[in-house]
Amino acid sequence: QVRLVESGGGLVQAGGSLRLSCAASGPSFSIWTWAWFRQAPGKERVFVAAIDRTGEQPSYTDSVKGRFTISRDIANRMVYLHMNNLNAEDTADYYCARSRYTTVTSMRINEFAYWGQGTQVTVSS
Repeated sequence: QVRLVESGGGLVQAGGSLRLSCAASGPSFSIWTWAWFRQAPGKERVFVAAIDRTGEQPSYTDSVKGRFTISRDIANRMVYLHMNNLNAEDTADYYCARSRYTTVTSMRINEFAYWGQGTQVTVSS
């Protein structure tokens, strides 16, 4: 059974940093693509960052490039999102997700089958 549990959200001032964590259970952690999505109030859930099975070429949405870093700890089955220089536009609920298949062709929501419950990030300006 696959279960994802996020933590690390909170209230932070603009320019500050947070690290989100995702604890994953289920088979074969390293063969999947892991991603973070976010959903701001009244808006759709959108892609933020992903790390594939190789771990060599993470991908990011343009608005977070240079500020956010996705990483994984295979031994401990953890996925992280390091967020620096946060701004008000980063305020959202952040969700960890696991890909449906071992190969991901895009970062559309339907490519990901398993989701955590979300962790809230609020950036005050």
